[in-house]
Amino acid sequence: MTTKKKTMRAAAPAALLGAAALALTGCATDPADAEADRTATPSADGTRITLTYDGGLLVLDEDLRVVSDDAIDGFTRVNPAGDGRHVLVTVPDGFRVLDTAADPALTDAVFPADTGGHAVVHGDRTALFADGSGDVTTFDNTALDGGELPETTTTRSEAAHHGVAIELEDGTLLTTIGTEESRSGVRALDADGEELARSEACPDVHGEGAVRGEVAVFGCTDGALVYADGAFEKIGAPTEYGRTGNLFTTDSSSVAVGDYNDDPDSEGYLLDQIALIDAATGKYSVADMPDGVGFTFRDLARGPGDEAVVLGDDGALHTFDETTGEPVESFPVIDAWEGPAEWQDAHPALRVAGDVAYVTDPAERTVHAVDLTTGEVVASSAELPGVPNEIAVA
Repeated sequence: MTTKKKTMRAAAPAALLGAAALALTGCATDPADAEADRTATPSADGTRITLTYDGGLLVLDEDLRVVSDDAIDGFTRVNPAGDGRHVLVTVPDGFRVLDTAADPALTDAVFPADTGGHAVVHGDRTALFADGSGDVTTFDNTALDGGELPETTTTRSEAAHHGVAIELEDGTLLTTIGTEESRSGVRALDADGEELARSEACPDVHGEGAVRGEVAVFGCTDGALVYADGAFEKIGAPTEYGRTGNLFTTDSSSVAVGDYNDDPDSEGYLLDQIALIDAATGKYSVADMPDGVGFTFRDLARGPGDEAVVLGDDGALHTFDETTGEPVESFPVIDAWEGPAEWQDAHPALRVAGDVAYVTDPAERTVHAVDLTTGEVVASSAELPGVPNEIAVA
């Protein structure tokens, strides 16, 4: 049995902000799902875009004008909290709450975490993983209100590791298995912390999401691990080594879209293949980017019709049919760019909310909004106070 505890937390005093010690790249669910507006809590005054830069945290309005600029030390990460209003900012002592409403404010509310890592939204539940302890903190994101934290539930992992968790609508918690040295799979726990099922057939598990029918999919170095109807099933990659580290899903498609790497000796962070994993049929296929075009983990999303959307290093947005892998459209947005020397380094990033894709351009210190139905750039920011790095949309 896994130890679980529930706590009611008041706002915690904010610690001095510093560089967050984080490992590896981020995995994600579909931004359109994770960042969709909720009706249970007041939303921001229109779409709000949160950007980090070295030394600061910006909030932009839907016209891409800066409405707040908070000082924050070093590299940090930002993730939607799930309610359409708040953003979670990773700080040394946990996940600090940024309220992006009419007058954006970096609150003193912090979800405690030892080396905070991934924040995963599914429906009205959000799961926070603490890499330094293996603790998983879950909460009802519709109950998040400014400087007050909602009731939380804490679940212990078997060992601390760089992990991830997702809570399904029936209360099942899916959480990774691993140690500081390696990760091997996923286990399913019921609402009381009792283990329902486990699979250790997912080496270096990284990346998660839930497709149509609340079927959960996790990325492995040799395929994908699927959880449905209380059991795990492995879908093998088309190559012996086939790593997917970031997955993007929607609740209207059975296909999980991910990055794909079939070369264990590859160097750098640019990739040129896209994984298409159909959890309903068990089909795992790979689509190729145009010749000579690459992307990173920050440059993949899902469009309004469930299509895969990729920001290439040629500066264009490329869309692909998620079932066939066939290319659909290409829209030029920014100048060509080079892959980062380190994954934390600022480089162009993509987020999609509804019909709009938000593209950062670190070279020009700007961000652009692109209508995915027409390919038109409908708004661009003025030069920002710093080079944009991480991005979240509420």
